[in-house]
Amino acid sequence: MTHTTITNAHLSATIAHHGAELVSLRDPNGAELMTDADPAFWPKHAPILFPVVGVTNGGVIRVDACEYPMPKHGFARDHAFEVVEAGPSHVTFALIDSAETRIHYPFAFRLELAFRLTDATLDIEARIINPAAAELPASFGFHPAFAWPLPYGAPRADHGIVFSADEPDALRTIAPDGTIAPETARSPLTGRTLALADDLFVPDALVWDHIRSDSVTYGAGEGPSLRIDFPETPMLGIWTKVFPSDATGGVEGPGARFVCVEPWHGIADPSGYTGEYRDKPGVFTVAPGEAKHIAMRVTLVP
Repeated sequence: MTHTTITNAHLSATIAHHGAELVSLRDPNGAELMTDADPAFWPKHAPILFPVVGVTNGGVIRVDACEYPMPKHGFARDHAFEVVEAGPSHVTFALIDSAETRIHYPFAFRLELAFRLTDATLDIEARIINPAAAELPASFGFHPAFAWPLPYGAPRADHGIVFSADEPDALRTIAPDGTIAPETARSPLTGRTLALADDLFVPDALVWDHIRSDSVTYGAGEGPSLRIDFPETPMLGIWTKVFPSDATGGVEGPGARFVCVEPWHGIADPSGYTGEYRDKPGVFTVAPGEAKHIAMRVTLVP
């Protein structure tokens, strides 16, 4: 698999051309800040979610009353992107529609992912470009998996995520088929802090469908932390892979060595949804000849 690495004095980032997926983010000493992608848990690092986030009801989307098969999280993560611009500290990838993508998604599009290092920040910007004469409906999400624990000596149990705003709303729950259930769940936050523990993820991901925060900070105690900014996404998922224990209701053994902080502009289908793709929650439209910009920034805070 082909990769591109960008560097500066503060960080280095490696991106796979397959899926334009960030596979490594290292501090100045070479310490890895992302998942080890252990296949016993989840062999991904930071897949790009396009043109859907999560699953669709029945594994299809409906466009003008026609059904099109749609994989979980879409197809962009499974396609090779082209490098269209690169320098020592930046690189831009692009994916355009093809006969293969139109089997799933009957629209013309250009999806660009731009990665840039500035000081101790990695900026990632998605640009969903509509080259057609009709509106383009789409969803998009980031899915980065950060090392849990971070490589600075604090135990796993000391790690948490602090939100930038109060989040009093209930969370959405995920049905067994991966769609969004009608039931909600109480927020697990204490104040603005989520104390990370494997038991939180026994049901599935934690899902905020109306996030008030535009950033979170992930870390432990007084050591280095990661601030993840997501100014253009109205939804957020937090997830790790655990193996539930039927006997105790908890988890069987330690969970994965990562936690995903996932800014989304889109969400899985509501359970039983049979409406048009363009009408589903989280779908936006891009006007002809225009582009939708969605950014995420990861900053190493000393």
